[in-house]
Amino acid sequence: MELVFGYGTLGNLPRLRRCYVHRSSSYDRSGGNADYVLIQPGETRCFTQLRGAGVIRHIWFGGGADEAHYSRRVLLRMYWDGEVNPSVETPLGDFFGVGHGAAGSFYSLPLSMYVADSSTRPTRNCWFPMPYTHGAKLELVNECRVPYYHYFYVDYEEHGGIPDDTGRFHAQWRRENPTKPVKRPSDGSEVKNVTGADNYVILDARGRGQYVGCVLSVQGLSPGWWGEGDDMVFVDDEIGEDGSLKWPPSIHGTGTEDFMNFSYEFPVRDTAYGLYHGVSLPGAVRQNDWSTLSGKSNQWSVYRFHVQDPIPFQKRIMVTCEHGHGNDRSDDWSSVAYWYQVEPHVEYPKMLPLTERLPRT
Repeated sequence: MELVFGYGTLGNLPRLRRCYVHRSSSYDRSGGNADYVLIQPGETRCFTQLRGAGVIRHIWFGGGADEAHYSRRVLLRMYWDGEVNPSVETPLGDFFGVGHGAAGSFYSLPLSMYVADSSTRPTRNCWFPMPYTHGAKLELVNECRVPYYHYFYVDYEEHGGIPDDTGRFHAQWRRENPTKPVKRPSDGSEVKNVTGADNYVILDARGRGQYVGCVLSVQGLSPGWWGEGDDMVFVDDEIGEDGSLKWPPSIHGTGTEDFMNFSYEFPVRDTAYGLYHGVSLPGAVRQNDWSTLSGKSNQWSVYRFHVQDPIPFQKRIMVTCEHGHGNDRSDDWSSVAYWYQVEPHVEYPKMLPLTERLPRT
């Protein structure tokens, strides 16, 4: 059975394929120019229903809603092969790489976003391959108080079948607001973490699959650098049946900015993005002085995609990061984890209600 996933390199373009390409889109069926689907407040709308076997190759979203933070108010869900519980469940904006109900311009290999001038209605793109054997369903939930104007493309291939060892695409949003700082030693010495038990959890997945990256959004709530926490990834037998963690983890990093492949803090500029890692929403710290804060200017979104170096797991994986050195800070952390795995997946924790999803002001 032929199924090629590596279209991202020019060298694969001459390889001819046997499949049919289709598009599900919001074009005006009357032939007019009203090329959108109107989703009313409180409505859940399935905007794409696919049958048979295939692979979604590209998703483009335009449009928006005339309400602040609508990209946290609107939820995106995706279901594969008739499953009841979604494999993708995340606020709209966070899925496409920018948290805090905000918008920004950045370009990476699997995701991009572009804001024209001062528009709050960016265009959003996703190129993560999304295979399915018995159909796919994509839906939006509008929890705004106003209508959401949904312009979209879903470009997909139709295949005769999908290999049995092909994982299904998953994405999950989490938030801890605020993170709970550990108690400092009474003698004022350095906080030391040799368990990982209090880390922020980006992903906790069971089954067989591979982790392919995350978007991390943080708002610092007090003066000082929030990014000194180490990333720690625990795999398979490093996780007990009760969720206990066995030290040391397979992967142990050296700081949150290092986790995202930067160093000495994150760049405070609008072009600090790349194919596999970057800053999609740069916070602005006054003259790079972390002893001062300026309200929402300290809201960040950063990303790291493991396209060249996915992390496989056979039974379970926990992707975690300290919130501050040794978990010594209390800040607003949220994230989207992206991974592939064999179904069924463990049902996700219940999505936070709207009041707990909205960004801090």
